[in-house]
Amino acid sequence: MFEALRQSIANLRANKLRSFLTMFGIIWGIVSIVVLAATGEGFRKGNDDVLREFGKNIVIIRRGRTSMQAGGERAGRLVTLTLGDARALASQSSMLRVVSPEIMRYDLRTKSRYNAGAIDIHGVEPQYQEIRTLELQYGRSLNWQDEEQRHRVALLGADVAEQLFADRNVLGESITIAGIPFEVVGKIRKKKQDSNYSGPDDTKVFVPFAVMRQELPPQGFGYNPESISAIIVTPKDDVVAEIVRNPPVGSGPMFTRETVVDREIRTILAERHGFDAEDQEAVSIWNTTISTVMFNRIIEGIKSFFTAVGFVTLALGGLGVMNIMLIAVRDRTSEIGLRKAMGARTRDISRQFFLEGFFLTLMSGSIGLVLGVGLCRLVSSLPLPDRFSGMIVTWQTAAVSVVTLILVGVLTSTYPAYRAAVLTPVEALRYER
Repeated sequence: MFEALRQSIANLRANKLRSFLTMFGIIWGIVSIVVLAATGEGFRKGNDDVLREFGKNIVIIRRGRTSMQAGGERAGRLVTLTLGDARALASQSSMLRVVSPEIMRYDLRTKSRYNAGAIDIHGVEPQYQEIRTLELQYGRSLNWQDEEQRHRVALLGADVAEQLFADRNVLGESITIAGIPFEVVGKIRKKKQDSNYSGPDDTKVFVPFAVMRQELPPQGFGYNPESISAIIVTPKDDVVAEIVRNPPVGSGPMFTRETVVDREIRTILAERHGFDAEDQEAVSIWNTTISTVMFNRIIEGIKSFFTAVGFVTLALGGLGVMNIMLIAVRDRTSEIGLRKAMGARTRDISRQFFLEGFFLTLMSGSIGLVLGVGLCRLVSSLPLPDRFSGMIVTWQTAAVSVVTLILVGVLTSTYPAYRAAVLTPVEALRYER
């Protein structure tokens, strides 16, 4: 085996240009598979990161107007959410994992001892911070002790902290919101958020829900002391998995289709507010799981297309190897006849040509894999747009590349080796080019 491998290397070195041109097809095929698969993975991870900044697989419920008559009430009636609605969803729903009420007030006069501005203020319960990814740069999060004892504490978004305190440390500082004093207990890290339902989190101040409800309740048409601005929920993991496996079907765009979670939410709220459970205008429901499904379908389609292109390129490279090896068999027919006349066995000849083709394929593939990974790392080191996390080479991509390479090597080397092995000594020695 060692001697056969040594002879294979010597024959490849003897035909450097031909070997290089043959190797190039395999190299390009492997580079294509690695780069294209890594690009698709980069878009997938980038989208997941952006969704996580907003809150992955969350449902935002806001007030609406009825579009159907129900219970003797006319259509067009305003349906405003209450804290009781949030508690009912938490206790009655079998599909929701977390439920959090939210109160929003916009452009409230907020002052520090250094600056002031019109800032959006949001009252939230502690569980809200988890599902909305309010991760801190420093300080602490809002907790249930703040909620129960109505502590006047606040978390500042990155842009608010810069506006009110420039580059100073905000921890322990005091601010006033509509004349009410609050202590700053934390600063939220800068977020790359390209979607929202009430503005970027960087431009907000978050305070305990109970304090907000008592001191700064929602104002405007249709609101009362029991009203809240929105309810933010996240479904259970198994429910999300089922929606991803079996997304809702319908005639309209996917983002307008209703999931089982949406129907359950609307059914519970319909019973409390006396509207028709089929009335999709009565309350506004935005389920981001549908957006995730839509984007994942696009990414999977792109990845499948990229992978198919890579495989076709690699297959063409494999055909090039087979063609070159068949030419080598023809050029070395006399050598084959001489070796057989001197006692070489059929399997010796077959092994010789198989190893040449297989070694050529593996060496080319190894070079292509190194070049592909190197190119991916180079691109990933450059400034990248949102929703693209660079070219990410996963172990699955590497494994598929190696397995495909071995398969191509075996397939492209077997036939030329067979053609060389079946030549008879007499015919081979009589062959003239």
